[in-house]
Amino acid sequence: MKLKVLGCSGGIGGAQPRTTSFLLDDDILIDCGTGVGDLTLSELARIDHVFLTHAHLDHIAALPLMIDSVGELRQAPVQVHATPETIRILHSHIFNWLVWPDFSAIPDHHQPFMRFQPIHVGERLDFGGRGITALPARHTVPAVAYRLDSGRAQLVFSGDTAYCPELITAINECPELRHLILETAFAEEQHGLAVASRHLCPSMSRAVLDEIRGTPEIHISHLKPGAGQRIIDQLEACAPGRPLRALGRGDILEF
Repeated sequence: MKLKVLGCSGGIGGAQPRTTSFLLDDDILIDCGTGVGDLTLSELARIDHVFLTHAHLDHIAALPLMIDSVGELRQAPVQVHATPETIRILHSHIFNWLVWPDFSAIPDHHQPFMRFQPIHVGERLDFGGRGITALPARHTVPAVAYRLDSGRAQLVFSGDTAYCPELITAINECPELRHLILETAFAEEQHGLAVASRHLCPSMSRAVLDEIRGTPEIHISHLKPGAGQRIIDQLEACAPGRPLRALGRGDILEF
């Protein structure tokens, strides 16, 4: 399996930052932030499944526009996988005919451009030998992390989360964890803001990493624009001996 980083920033501003979105092979998206907008129309039309971690705008911003662009080009609906709570939020506040049309009912309910598929924590879906499992996370809205499994190795993406013992347990249950993408949204001096918004800062990320068994490659995501290097420097000071790197747009992780 191959995961391409379309966006992994905690915000926008400048030529590089794009918000969270990953392309798995060429037919599955993990989150649908602004990075999706860099795909060509033909690349967008090949996407059959979108897995959302939660409903915050930086993780779903491109979804309404993508569905609008490819709906008539596809023979089957785009399947949008999310928790029931996230689906309810999207129906109520995005696809509500006020902010955006309800593409789960266009052109009709029997053959819509988009179809919501509820997924629950612990549930695994398989796509031609590729497994995707929803894992627990803790955020200000209902949220999940995801485990991607090629059959030979795994990748875990934390999504947006605070310290979450249940997620740590799930990570440690991966038999061949190759990559861990861990959010660290705030610098250490913003510890209080991280706690209030249920994100991680360097000392909190260290608490997570201290409990991770094995030696996966650690990739740090969701860095706030303008604070990225400071956060990485603080992380390296907090967790000496644990190699890590800032995830970057265009990176490709294979497993």
